[in-house]
Amino acid sequence: MAEERQSQDHIDRARAQWAKQLPDLDTGPMAVLGRIYRLSRLVTPSIEATFASFNLDRGEFDVIGTLLRSGPPHRLTPTELYRSLMIASGSLTHRLGRLEKAGLIKRVPSDHDGRSLAVQLTDEGMGRAEAAFRLDMAKEAGAIAGFDPEKKAQLADLLRDLNLAVEAHLSRQEAAEPTED
Repeated sequence: MAEERQSQDHIDRARAQWAKQLPDLDTGPMAVLGRIYRLSRLVTPSIEATFASFNLDRGEFDVIGTLLRSGPPHRLTPTELYRSLMIASGSLTHRLGRLEKAGLIKRVPSDHDGRSLAVQLTDEGMGRAEAAFRLDMAKEAGAIAGFDPEKKAQLADLLRDLNLAVEAHLSRQEAAEPTED
């Protein structure tokens, strides 16, 4: 057996409890996905506080961050935005309204369709998105600073592989579901 771990984390303790209650159930997926979920929940308050310090909620940052990382002219159609953000179009409409009112985005005629409006970052939106993202990355870097750099790179590669495998699985599931005609 591999070297015995000297400490257990929350997931190890939860799996041990489940093993007593449901000894026939394999909780192996919890060792991976449960840890990812728990890590996300641990860092979410800091991320949300960072964005709040820029008068943004996480969803609003997602919109202006997506526009910023899209590159000049920092403009996307609402369809491109909601596909990138994986949210419902109604949720996007609400966010866009708040961001426009705050002066962080503006609606401009689409380059592709003169009948529709694209969403473009304002100078204020670009500045706020960049500043918020820089602070968020600094805080996230601090959170994982004590983790071995080589292990960090290995973990990033493994998580990429896991992400691709989960996406492929979900895509196959979605394709196999019967459609309503």
